[in-house]
Amino acid sequence: MQPTTEGRFRVLDEREAEGTFVLVELPDEPGPVDPTEPDAEAAYDRVHVDAEGYAGDLGATVGALRPGYVVAATLAWDDGDARFEAVEVERETRIEVADGVTGMFDAATEAWQAARANGEAMTSLTTRGQDGDPNGALYCFADPPGRDLLADLRDGTVPLEPLIARVNARLDDGRPRAVFLMRPDAYDYVAVYVVFAREGVLASTIRDTYDIRSGLVDQLGAAGEDAGVYGDDP
Repeated sequence: MQPTTEGRFRVLDEREAEGTFVLVELPDEPGPVDPTEPDAEAAYDRVHVDAEGYAGDLGATVGALRPGYVVAATLAWDDGDARFEAVEVERETRIEVADGVTGMFDAATEAWQAARANGEAMTSLTTRGQDGDPNGALYCFADPPGRDLLADLRDGTVPLEPLIARVNARLDDGRPRAVFLMRPDAYDYVAVYVVFAREGVLASTIRDTYDIRSGLVDQLGAAGEDAGVYGDDP
């Protein structure tokens, strides 16, 4: 009998190894808030799982997985290789990536410039729509020379989970989020923007403005959210 592992995982970008998913096991506690802290990486185990060769309902579910989804899964192990034995999608949050962004929105750039002026390597703020209601949590991290921070966030080498978990704990509404990883072409930082409503106006506006194509149908009539972005401390 093959050994198995059961748990909850976040699906990340499978670019690191073709034909596999990168899964990050979700701990019971959110862990460090700053994912660049030295102890953050150890809190979130990564595992590569075969993405191909499944049949029937399991094959359909695996084939529909996208970066950002949270799944409850049973993994079967054979000589160190993992495959899905069972998987159920719990939350359809999406992680979407844009590199070399031109015309980065003012809230991110102004927050980063203020952080640099204060000698800080990370800053965060809550953004609000034109109606004043919170619509996202924005984090900006220094992108140091010699390290591809955007790639490390995308594949879970630097964990995103503390940032997403913080938003989920704050809202406790069960909605999927849109998580945008964005690196501007004119500044040395990477932005992680956890937008509260995956298919709300703000998320749709970001996709359209920066030509980020997620394959999702944008719903432009989400209630209670405006596309405007301005911020304060979370």
